[in-house]
Amino acid sequence: MENGIFDGLKVLDCASFIAAPAAATVLSDFGADVIKIEPPGAGDPYRNLPNLPGYPTSDHNYAWMLEARNKKSLALDLSKPDGRAILYRLVKEADVFITNFPPAVRKRLGVTYDDIAPLNGRLIYASFTGYGETGAEANKPGFDSNAWWARSGLMDLVRADENTTPARSVAGMGDHPCAMALYSGIVTALYKREKTGQGSHVKSNLMANGVWASGVLAQAKLCGAQFQPRRPREHALNAVTNHYRCRDGRWLILSLLNEDKQWPALARCLGREDFITDPRFATKVDRHARSLELIKIFDGIFATRDLADWRAALDGNGLVFGVVGILDDIPQDRQMRENDVLIPFAGESMLTINSPIWIDGSNKRQPQLPPTLGEHSDELLRQAGYTEDEIRNLRGTGVIG
Repeated sequence: MENGIFDGLKVLDCASFIAAPAAATVLSDFGADVIKIEPPGAGDPYRNLPNLPGYPTSDHNYAWMLEARNKKSLALDLSKPDGRAILYRLVKEADVFITNFPPAVRKRLGVTYDDIAPLNGRLIYASFTGYGETGAEANKPGFDSNAWWARSGLMDLVRADENTTPARSVAGMGDHPCAMALYSGIVTALYKREKTGQGSHVKSNLMANGVWASGVLAQAKLCGAQFQPRRPREHALNAVTNHYRCRDGRWLILSLLNEDKQWPALARCLGREDFITDPRFATKVDRHARSLELIKIFDGIFATRDLADWRAALDGNGLVFGVVGILDDIPQDRQMRENDVLIPFAGESMLTINSPIWIDGSNKRQPQLPPTLGEHSDELLRQAGYTEDEIRNLRGTGVIG
């Protein structure tokens, strides 16, 4: 599979912003031919994300580079009959159609499942919404910040304590895991097609994925569990599953769930072998009973050395811990580079973020820079059988851009 598992698979990305288009990006990484369908003029509004207040400033459209790599852009006005006719012609030869238009918008534009599916019995029609396809909120617009992060309880659950202001999400934080859910649905439907020869309607939404992400505690609530009040870090119930600030201001987090076995190793790494025999901390029950005291002691210890020193001291001792990373770490992260988490664009020194799936024996495409708006309109229409005169006429009437 030199050109990827999905070499020859034709995908129509008729969606905007992140979650649904990112599912198409993952398909493209594995070799699929993806056509990005955008409205003429401004195109996908996601192109403008870095220009919004508060976003990092750059000479590069970093958001578009990530989500639209490998794709070809067709600027197409679906509000016009001739625009829909072009789409319908493309659908007849496609394998996957992806949209995140709300149901009412799909109906207005003539791109519902009932409109599209009869054109191609093998087509996988994948739709993504904020709050699902039915019910009072089916047509309600949503981003991951509200439909995934806030609605699911995650926004509330990550607060340091009951009195802390709810935490804001960051751009795409929920969209990217949701993209993997939609991608998995598409791949499952493709497998079904291999067995039956028939296409399917694949559905997913932000709200469902958000509750899935908070599933452990959400299931506890569904079971009627009794919850304890949320406690600030300094009053956590377990000192060895807590986070600590180092001398240089950086943080690390301990996650010692096999505490009885790991406690002696931690004590030695901290230079406090006396903890092993200290009767205050002899057993797990003792340590939990004195968690506030132990957290205060750990705060003092971790404040004596920089993060890099603590990483060197803790690594290789069977202890589960992690660096509380910052964005400045990522470009120099050796482990990410060695595992192809960060890879260069073709012919460029600029790195991008790989999709998080690898399959032995199947190559992934080296990322190609994203298209400009309508960059491939003429090429794609010629491939669809349109003549040069027809293309000029369609451009003249604003159907394509």
